[in-house]
Amino acid sequence: MKPPDPSPADVFDPLRPRLLRIAYRMLGIVAEAEDVVQEAYLRWHQTDRDAVRDAEAVLVRTVTRLCLDVLKSARVRREEYVGTWLPEPIIETVEGDDLTLTLMMALERLSPLERAAFLLHDVFGMDFEQVAKAIDRDPAACRQLASRARAHVQEARPRFPVTEAKGHELASAFHAASRSGDTHALQALLAQDVILYSDGGGKAKAVLNPIYGQEKIVRMLEAFVRRTGVNSSQLVYEGTIDGLPAFVTLEADGTLQTTALGIEDGRIVALYITRNPDKLMGIRRAVGGEPS
Repeated sequence: MKPPDPSPADVFDPLRPRLLRIAYRMLGIVAEAEDVVQEAYLRWHQTDRDAVRDAEAVLVRTVTRLCLDVLKSARVRREEYVGTWLPEPIIETVEGDDLTLTLMMALERLSPLERAAFLLHDVFGMDFEQVAKAIDRDPAACRQLASRARAHVQEARPRFPVTEAKGHELASAFHAASRSGDTHALQALLAQDVILYSDGGGKAKAVLNPIYGQEKIVRMLEAFVRRTGVNSSQLVYEGTIDGLPAFVTLEADGTLQTTALGIEDGRIVALYITRNPDKLMGIRRAVGGEPS
């Protein structure tokens, strides 16, 4: 007797984690990625699956094209966004995926097709024939798209990265110095050309534009301590967020906040602070809003 054909879920569910990773890397927002993957699942139900030779290729193509549609409207939304837009922070790390938050920020400057070609080929290991089918372009065009994207990403990669242990040591030291107002420690930790990005989305207090330079950032942190008091926040997580050394704090005003650090040659070159509560629901579920 012929065994029963696998159900749509039997085929789809093992691929869901990969599809979610692709969608998140494309969109930078977990909820939007989940919506796209769910829509792909619904479409998979309506597909003539007997005619499908490679389910994964079909589903990756579906998810990619749905993401490209979302990105068209996302561009408009991000132009209207209050302050700096940062990708939604996630704690989960994916083995073999070295696309950090810093590199995702570099991808934000690319066209949607460049972003798709780079992610599918360089990050998720698809050949250019597969990429071409996914984004409806010929393989030669996909090579050019990925090449342009790769140049942007290479510029953003640290030339002198630090070890994971050293990165977490620096993150812990920065947390202590920034909450105690230790000027000398902050100056020793921050590179001269450090940049601070803060995302409140108009829903939590945050600086609207990036702050450039060690001196300005140190002054800002000193003012923060004078206003809130020493050690006014509570640490709820230390570890990795989007591939970067990071920590999560519960601030004196009740706001949950993530701080991720870009580090190069032993100094902090970028600070990514997310305070928008809409982007922190996953973090709240992962680490809780109360101190450990």
